[in-house]
Amino acid sequence: MIEKTRGIVLNQVKYSDSGIVVQFYTRDFGRQAFMIRGLRNKKRGRQNIFFQPLFIHELNIYYKESRGIQSIKEFSAAYSPSGIYSDIRKSCVALFLGEVLTAILREESAHTELFDFIEEAIVYFDKSNGGYSNFHVAFLAGLCSWLGFEPGTKTEESQKYFDMLNGIFVSTPPSHGNYATREVSEILALFFSASYEKSNEIPLTGALRNEVLEIILKYYSLHLPGIKKIKSLEVLKEVFS
Repeated sequence: MIEKTRGIVLNQVKYSDSGIVVQFYTRDFGRQAFMIRGLRNKKRGRQNIFFQPLFIHELNIYYKESRGIQSIKEFSAAYSPSGIYSDIRKSCVALFLGEVLTAILREESAHTELFDFIEEAIVYFDKSNGGYSNFHVAFLAGLCSWLGFEPGTKTEESQKYFDMLNGIFVSTPPSHGNYATREVSEILALFFSASYEKSNEIPLTGALRNEVLEIILKYYSLHLPGIKKIKSLEVLKEVFS
């Protein structure tokens, strides 16, 4: 059956001498894999750029629910993030977020609100002219609310520690040991309640930003067991150190 949907590219892997398999997060069918033939030959090789992480496409697909890899009949770029791929630092963020989203978006069913959240974030990031060093942290801080483990807000000054296991701010370090330091907890409280614009105003050194990012990824791993190590993390940390 031919279906129409919109899809966000998460990643791609080589499949054959001339083909690739692209993981998309689609608005109507959740995460889906698609076979794209011929993109690694000289004639169509230039089109490979359209299947880099965070590109957004309108898709006409041959969809069958029981099929592990779907086929694309036609595609057209709904949004090309040229601002991301003309900036080496932004492109590193795109690769990182594509890898994270590949690891955590597992459902093969529609979640239109989540799709819209990711799409709007991509457009915002692409159009950001400066002050985006905190974007990837802010994005992950906001994304967890759509995945079923929204963190509680800090309501009292005495709540100095973020309890990652229970997703709340507490006054004393919990006995299970999965909590953030006082400094990181204070920063997390800001990110959990800030817009992208406000999050860019949070003053962070490179080392502290990386520490906050590590804690957020640990928070994800506690609530989404089975997440693989994010290979692009070290490169991203180096870029924003």
